[in-house]
Amino acid sequence: MTKAVRPLGSVTRGTTAPRRLRRADRWLVANWPALRSAPVPLVADLGFGALPVTTFDLATRLRRVNPHVRLVGLDVDPARVVAAQAVDTDLPVEFAVGGFELAGLRPDVVRAFNVLRQYPVDEVPRWWAEMTARLAPGGFVLDGTCDETGRLASWIRLTEDGPQSLTLAADLSGEPGLVAARLPKILISRNVAGEPAHALLSRLDEAWNRFAWRSVFGPRQRFAAAVAELRDAGWPVLDGPARWRRGEVTVAWNAVAPRPSR
Repeated sequence: MTKAVRPLGSVTRGTTAPRRLRRADRWLVANWPALRSAPVPLVADLGFGALPVTTFDLATRLRRVNPHVRLVGLDVDPARVVAAQAVDTDLPVEFAVGGFELAGLRPDVVRAFNVLRQYPVDEVPRWWAEMTARLAPGGFVLDGTCDETGRLASWIRLTEDGPQSLTLAADLSGEPGLVAARLPKILISRNVAGEPAHALLSRLDEAWNRFAWRSVFGPRQRFAAAVAELRDAGWPVLDGPARWRRGEVTVAWNAVAPRPSR
């Protein structure tokens, strides 16, 4: 491990559950080409919580693609790190005390889920900058939020150049716009009229309702048709039908970035 660095950040509530972050993990595998090509890619799982179950989930998923992945779970609470290190597992996962300074690591990817939601919104740009400044060249951060079961989720992909995209992962048992309750911290208060994020969610729900007749083919086909309509209307959708049929859509950040405060 690298030299100890004073952790930046506060202890989170730490609640977690197995497979809670499965949607982001699958997206990561599909959208990170270097996972397959890098000899030893480094991933930091920031704020793994009271139990490291989602860190082990991530390790299992990543190592199916590249068995040489190095995964380090980070938490600012030393007691959580000690408990995680004592877990009996065959997975080669490391744990260390660390926060937004990433324990001195230079990871290719940082997964920071349900961490920033517990901070004031005006602190988010600071913590984004702390993390992205410590990435390996070409690295990125996933700043995301999900519900307790992982059925609703959203995340922002960040690089050293700032936010690049927003992904929505909807629970197709209801309107896609229900994911609004799990928007990342920077957007959670921006789901109001006049804000781009609100416009996206509203248009997605409108399209979903227009394609109600597609329910005969299942909710996945209905959602895919709704997203295709968004794309055709000019929204900068960055993915394709394979992701849409999973109840996901990724759009360019400049289409949903919060409007400057007056």
